[in-house]
Amino acid sequence: MNDRDLELRHLRYFVAVAEELHFGRAAERLHLAQPPLSQQIRRLEEILGYPLFLRTSRAVRLTVAGEVFLDRARRTLRNVREDMEEARSIGRGDEGFLRVGFIGSGMLTPLPAMLGRYRSLYPRVQLQLSESYTSGVAQSLNRGMLDAGFLRDAGPTEGLHVEALFSEPYVAVLPATHRLAGRSVISAGDLREEPFVFFAPMAGARAYEKPISLCEAHGFRPRVVQEAPQWLTILRLIGAGLGVSIGPACVRQISGPHVSCPALRGARVMSDIELAYRAGEDRAVVSAFASVARESFRNPSRRRIDAAASATPEKASRRRASR
Repeated sequence: MNDRDLELRHLRYFVAVAEELHFGRAAERLHLAQPPLSQQIRRLEEILGYPLFLRTSRAVRLTVAGEVFLDRARRTLRNVREDMEEARSIGRGDEGFLRVGFIGSGMLTPLPAMLGRYRSLYPRVQLQLSESYTSGVAQSLNRGMLDAGFLRDAGPTEGLHVEALFSEPYVAVLPATHRLAGRSVISAGDLREEPFVFFAPMAGARAYEKPISLCEAHGFRPRVVQEAPQWLTILRLIGAGLGVSIGPACVRQISGPHVSCPALRGARVMSDIELAYRAGEDRAVVSAFASVARESFRNPSRRRIDAAASATPEKASRRRASR
């Protein structure tokens, strides 16, 4: 016999006999008949090449080798149980490493709360976050550098599963000193002659074209005089009088006193925050993350945020007055 003949059941049987020091009680504990148990203990001793028990007609006790082997057997069984539980945990998505990309404007949506909820539900998953543009997140997903990502207005993307989590309207973004800044609703056509401050098309082609299409519906394409990488920068430039823009309603949260964001009359195009991961992705850690994302963006707190973001200043003042 050699070590390969050793089975986990031999260790379980040995530990039971060593703890009971009685073959009959050990057999009852293991739900076995005593003769098969005694046979398996003898087999274990043959594999080891040394006796583990001293047997007399009146008592059973461990040999010195048996005492040492008891500690090792308990440790081995404990390690096996822990390894099995770890494998089950990984299979459920409770453990692992998850790299998630997101776009900056996502921080103005329920996304931060969603990430916090995920971390509280799955504390043993190592969550690594990185910020980029929609195009950058999509490229990193396709290259295997990210496991999941949040995009804005990416739409169908080769190699990726992309699903919209929620939609929000576009608003005009004007300097507070602009002639239209006092209005609650304007038309995109009112911006025909205005210089625009916008982000670069390379940040996301579809995300760039969707607000542009609101202008094209009125027969013009915006004259972009300044590009900027982030909405905070765009808002500050607009507040300084460099131009106007069109953006998702969530930018109202960081617009500040020098910027006005009236709603756009008749605008049917909406801006979508989307969850993306590689097509064919089947890891449990990604599936669990996607489930939390879907649920978090569906809950009532999200709807309250959306409603507040899409409300016009005029409607908001009426609500305050009615309280």
